[in-house]
Amino acid sequence: MTPAARIEAAIALIAAIDGAPRKPADAVANAFFRERRYIGSGDRRAVSDRAWGVIRARRRLSWWVERCRGHVSPRMLVAASLMHDGWTVDGLLQSFTAGRFAPEKLSVDERKTLTSMTGCPLLHPDMPMAVRIEAPDWVVPHLAARFGDALEAEMTAMDKPAPVDLRVNLLKGTRDEALAAMAEAGLPAEPTPYSPWGLRVSNRQPVVGLKPFQDGLVEIQDEGSQLIALMVGAAPEMRVADWCAGAGGKTLALAMTMANRGHIVASDVSTIRLDAAVKRLRRAGVHNVERHVPEAGDKWIKRRAATFDRVLVDAPCTGTGTWRRNPDARPRLTDRDLTELVAKQAMILDQASKLVRKGGRVVYATCSVLLEENEAQVQSFLSTHPDFAVVPVAQAWPLPTPTPCDGDFLSLTPLRHGTDGFFAAVIERRG
Repeated sequence: MTPAARIEAAIALIAAIDGAPRKPADAVANAFFRERRYIGSGDRRAVSDRAWGVIRARRRLSWWVERCRGHVSPRMLVAASLMHDGWTVDGLLQSFTAGRFAPEKLSVDERKTLTSMTGCPLLHPDMPMAVRIEAPDWVVPHLAARFGDALEAEMTAMDKPAPVDLRVNLLKGTRDEALAAMAEAGLPAEPTPYSPWGLRVSNRQPVVGLKPFQDGLVEIQDEGSQLIALMVGAAPEMRVADWCAGAGGKTLALAMTMANRGHIVASDVSTIRLDAAVKRLRRAGVHNVERHVPEAGDKWIKRRAATFDRVLVDAPCTGTGTWRRNPDARPRLTDRDLTELVAKQAMILDQASKLVRKGGRVVYATCSVLLEENEAQVQSFLSTHPDFAVVPVAQAWPLPTPTPCDGDFLSLTPLRHGTDGFFAAVIERRG
């Protein structure tokens, strides 16, 4: 593709994403490229990088367009991103030609807007904080309460693309064997700093077509997510429940730590998500997992109360810790979402806690960085469940290596740990 064709494709991709606000951007992008199979892998990566660069900086780019008296649109956002990357208006005119596969010519007003941006950095002192950190206005106080003076630094780290992390499946081989297999497959990796099973790939190439993945030796999983599974402390012969299992990412890790011995119940309200886990379980060689879909009036919890050694509650949440992977989710999040999720989390945690035997543990986890969903949620639970107590991270950490966090809770961020934003509390039933 010519540079002009790449620009036009990026504009079209952003327009497609804008036209499907309820769909994740990556799903829209996958459909977009499936319909354009003539776009090769190199061009696809260039188009995606441009589109995702715009999405990550959308509020800042829009602020500049409006400041320079322009109209915000996909084509102007792409043009503005190119200007901030060092392009000149003359350079843009050579690509916005209305030729075959090229964007329409820049209007006089568009040229004036872009000319006003010449030499301007992306950040400007006049930008409101919400624009600077690419967050909805309403959530800024919540993020400030979490990060304090480190707010901008933390959100800048959240703005960078996430690496590709893999979890080695110890049911199929060792980490050293996985490193060798990845190198042989042409995609070298290196060990992650905290997870004993983690690999990090610096080159963002597709993994699912590689032999180590197809053989079940590695799974795609952020290191932070791996550490959540690690904190569960699931061991062979235990009874374990993964209470919000989704498509089974953490279920797979738990089965591995249990060496396929014992019993895991993977529970989720979505049959579709649980069905998606079946192929992953087979590929990983896991065979100690039972699936369960809760139903209205279900007495399943009552019949199995106080029978589990470990229960992982990977609660539905705002996903603010995954914004570097899902930047399109930022503008969709509302304060009503947070209110509804906090209530749902409290209900789920209360239900799941009934499954734990005396001496057993609930691990409450989210991929959020907001206090309301994390520390405050745990404190609220403890205030109404006096027979439970928090196990500090240092005590729950099962490795001889230093813990990534001090204090009572595992609290991970891209800035401090290089992972997605994750939270976990280990809560033991004492009474």
